Amino acid sequence: MHGLYLLWWVQDKHLSPAVVGAIIAAGELAIVCLELPTGWFADRFGHRFSLIVGSLVQAFAMVWCWLGEGVAGLLVATLLVAVGDAFRSGADEALLFRTCLALDREKEFQPVLGRVAAIELGVLVALVLAGGAIVRTWGFAAGWIAETALCAAGVAMALAMTEPPAAVDISPERSDAGRRVALFSRSSLLLILPAALLGGMAGAAAFYVQTGPDADAGAMTVMVAAITLAQAAGSAMAAQLPEAGVRAQIALAILGSASLALALTAPVTLVAVVCVLAFLYGVADPLRTAAIQRTADDGQRARAASLANLCDMAITTIVLPLAGFARRE
Repeated sequence: MHGLYLLWWVQDKHLSPAVVGAIIAAGELAIVCLELPTGWFADRFGHRFSLIVGSLVQAFAMVWCWLGEGVAGLLVATLLVAVGDAFRSGADEALLFRTCLALDREKEFQPVLGRVAAIELGVLVALVLAGGAIVRTWGFAAGWIAETALCAAGVAMALAMTEPPAAVDISPERSDAGRRVALFSRSSLLLILPAALLGGMAGAAAFYVQTGPDADAGAMTVMVAAITLAQAAGSAMAAQLPEAGVRAQIALAILGSASLALALTAPVTLVAVVCVLAFLYGVADPLRTAAIQRTADDGQRARAASLANLCDMAITTIVLPLAGFARRE
């Protein structure tokens, strides 16, 4: 239902697009507010437990999206989705890294993370297409049943996981990317912000393309698939790259800024630049996640990942209205 929930609420539930947009924005704001508290929860009570809680809430949210009625139903469903996302955000990355440490396979974290991100994005494209086929063939109820079943499978997987033991401190004989970094320090922000800016540029450029006067559903479906696959290709490349820190993140952000400047001066390149930005973000995000986990204290791993996600969402929230204003002009 990833690409169809707007149609469900507007066409089948008869809610106005303005109300739907406002409530979805409220859900995004809720995630921003919940990121750090749920990150603390995961670090305090266990990353596996946080994944279980988030997956359970997510499954319940899908049922509410399906059966909820009116503005109140949409608001509750959206807030439940936000809570589920927040509890899982950061906990998954921390759990994977701590598992690699427990198995003495820390060096494999970044390659595994990159491959998982690439597979996840590729599967998302397939699920979007499958969801459309299910709804066209059997209706929206079948789509929500399938979505709920997938979330229930996520609960089962979370329950099957094992919480690794507390990690011993990583050897001090590390590269610059491996030194301990305080959660809200200048070094932490320098590590987090470049990828967040890349994601914001990619999102704004994609929004600008998708809201053009000549856009049609078929072309935009292909466009969204191309953007997603470009990001997946970037994540696959990140799986093959060596460990990287702040300098690599800044270099990728500079490449993205140069690409966006090209699109502004030569609009004919905009579609290609959107895919380039998605690719660069696909590279930067796994590299950043790996660097964050290498440099975070063991008791703050989920919070460090949540801080990165919070910055991503905050920048996207700022730049998307700017892209909308530019399109209006």
